[in-house]
Amino acid sequence: MKVVLFCGGLGLRIRDAEDIPKPMVQIGYRPVLWHVMKYYAHFGHTDFILCLGYRADAIKKYFLDYNECASNDFVLSGGGKKVELFNSDIHDWRITFADTGINSNIGQRLKAVEKHLEGEEEFLANYSDGLTDLQLPEQLEHFHQQGKLASFLCVRPNLSYHMVSLEKGNGSLVSGIHAINNGSVRINGGYFAFKKGIFDYIREKEELVNEPFHRLIEEKQLIGYPYDGFWAGMDTFKDKQQLEGLWGGGAAPWEVWKTNGSGRG
Repeated sequence: MKVVLFCGGLGLRIRDAEDIPKPMVQIGYRPVLWHVMKYYAHFGHTDFILCLGYRADAIKKYFLDYNECASNDFVLSGGGKKVELFNSDIHDWRITFADTGINSNIGQRLKAVEKHLEGEEEFLANYSDGLTDLQLPEQLEHFHQQGKLASFLCVRPNLSYHMVSLEKGNGSLVSGIHAINNGSVRINGGYFAFKKGIFDYIREKEELVNEPFHRLIEEKQLIGYPYDGFWAGMDTFKDKQQLEGLWGGGAAPWEVWKTNGSGRG
């Protein structure tokens, strides 16, 4: 299945992203976009469509100048003239770079790459700023069993805030308080599976999760896949620091590709 990745965000709430698109904010040696792509590649999905927007040139340059040595072990010999890699990241990846507009929303970006999905009955999509240890085949099996047009990952928010309940009739008296990530609230985790019919639900200039998703809901064609394992979004500088900490400590749950004992890359 092809994987559509939305890469046009500015990342205004992340200080490191002042002059690069949000998916290019680094975690360790590689940008978060790479971590998302590596995740999909681990499960056999290596045909990517990048929906570019802000600073598209930075993403193109990154892959045009890609250096395998940055995230893989290797042997250097011949006075620096010969490099022998133990592992390779992107040798089997196919990447389509598609300009989808500087100010386009997600729905517009998806609609703009419809032509690159010709002949595909199903495809995957991702916001490119969230990481998970989800076993992707399990979500896809659920998607196929349900037989609906669209599925998305439903996760508990990784927020340190508390949800407060106030008594009816007295808007000041607290009746309950609990951590928001321990409650029943779930959010869109940004890991999507779609059938090609999704394009029939997107009108001009519409945001994907607004009008199109509500049309799907009305027709009972949208399902959520609840997941309580690791998921973390990278929306703020604090989020970036937390993910960097996990990666730097060698305990990055989203690195599912390391379960086979290969190197960090």
